[in-house]
Parts: sequence; structure tokens; C-alpha cells
Amino acid sequence: MMVFHDLPPDQSTFSRTVVTIGNFDGVHLGHRSILARVVKRARELEAQSVAVTFDPHPMKVLRPEAALPLLTTPEQKTSLMAASGLDAVLVLPFTREFAALPAREFVRRYFLEGLKVREVVVGHDYCFGRGREGNIDLLKEMGRNHGFTVQVVWAVEVEGAVVSSSLIRAMLRLGKVEEAGRLLGRPYGVAGRVVAGKGRGAKLLGIPTANIRPENELLPATGIYAVRVRRGTETLMGAANIGTAPTFEDGEFTLEIHLLDFTGDIYGEELAVEFVARLREEKRFSSIESLAAQIHADIAAARKALAD
Repeated sequence: MMVFHDLPPDQSTFSRTVVTIGNFDGVHLGHRSILARVVKRARELEAQSVAVTFDPHPMKVLRPEAALPLLTTPEQKTSLMAASGLDAVLVLPFTREFAALPAREFVRRYFLEGLKVREVVVGHDYCFGRGREGNIDLLKEMGRNHGFTVQVVWAVEVEGAVVSSSLIRAMLRLGKVEEAGRLLGRPYGVAGRVVAGKGRGAKLLGIPTANIRPENELLPATGIYAVRVRRGTETLMGAANIGTAPTFEDGEFTLEIHLLDFTGDIYGEELAVEFVARLREEKRFSSIESLAAQIHADIAAARKALAD
């Protein structure tokens, strides 16, 4: 899949495309339904399948005070979109000046002139352009005038709930990682580098752990989780703690993992941690011994959750 960070200078890069547009944060089941339609229609029309998205997220520019935590890093989002079978992703730099671009001018500049669009596929409620003036009716009108068609993809529901990035964020803030995973179509995952920690896991508890400095903006609620850890092409199983380790009263917020049946050195490595199930809340213990006993119980619970 090709990735462009604006329209490519070579005018011959795109000659006939099926295009979608959106933020695609999380690349959840709703997004994947749209992307699948784009890929299918592109094959039918013998065209290139292209998704247009933005960096930074428009909310980061237009409403920074909202402090919206994104579900995916730019790299994760691109990788997940590539898995849909797209030919290209166009990542447009989002600025206040860009936000002021009228919707008709956006369609003319990017869809018609830049991408040579033949069909646009959008979600049922998507709006774009200055003041969100671009909608399905505008696209259909411009399509009639400029020779492209418009397909609308309706919302995806899971257990009666409409899948959305905001609902997934809400689930994660509550620690409901299994519910969030059903909306995503995969376990929620964060990427990060293994960094130096306090060294208490191995020294005090006899249970070696690795501290992860997450690149993602959103972690699930504090607690203990069963996790899968991607280390390159290798998949490891583990238990993770998100929180402040209240038994030690130092208040530092960390993501800490114990890898099951693993003894290698991973310091400095980049890992991807996928949250499979929440085992319990984080709590303070009266002694190191009682904490160690609970961690062993957590490890056993993680094994069971990951085996199911």
C-alpha cells in the first residue's frame, strides 16, 4: 500500500479511483466496513482504492481544549488500514487554514483533480469541509455534475450498539476491554518501548516485569489485565498492571507487564501490548507477601483467560 502525506506531485499516480474519507481513529468495525466497500468497488470498476485521512486529528486543531485521546497512533492507523487491502492512503496535514477550505473546493482539488475520482464511499453521517458543510447531498450533486457516483455505508451495530470511536474510548476508560475489542474487531492494543523501572518485580517479589512507555494516548482503566504481547513476529502471553502500584505508595503511573514463561532480555525493545481481559481492579496490599501471592493468582487467571 502506498502512503502519501499530501497529494503526490506526479499527476499520473492516480488515474481512476474509488475514494473514502474520514478520521478512522481506531479503525473499528464501522471503519472496516467502509474500507471493505471501497476495495470491493475499486475491483469492480478496475480502479485504485484510496482512503483520505488527516494528521493531526481535526479535534486536536479545532478543539484542543477537549484533549481527545486517540485510539491509534498514526503508524498503527496506517498499518490497520493497509490490512483492508487499500491501494493507497492519503494523509492530509490538518491546519486551521485547511479547515477553512470550502467543501466544494475540497472536492474539486482533492477528489476531482488530485485523485481522478469515479466513486466516493462515505459513512452515513460523515461531514467535511468548512463548518462541516460537505455532506452526502453535496457529494451527490457534485457527482452528477462531474461524473462520479456516491455510495453510503450505514452504521455497524454490535449487540445493539452503534460502533463508534467515542463508544470505544468510553469502554476503555471503564476497563471494559472485552467489549471494546468486540467493537474494534480485535483486542485493543498499545505500542511502546521497554524502559527502566523500579526493579521491584524481580528483586522484591520474584516476578520479573517490564515497564512500557506507551506511545498511545489512551490506556484502559487502572487494573490488572491478561495481555498478548507482540515482539516482532513473536507473540507472548502475559499479565499487565496499569496504575500506581499503591502498595508501594510512590504514586507513579505505569504500564507494567509480566511475560509468561519468558526469560529473555527485552530492555529497550518496542512491543505491542493487546488487552484481552480485565482480571481485577488495582488495590493496596498490607504486605509484600500478600501482594506476591495475589500476583501469582493473577498470573494463573491470565493463563486461563488467554487459553479460553
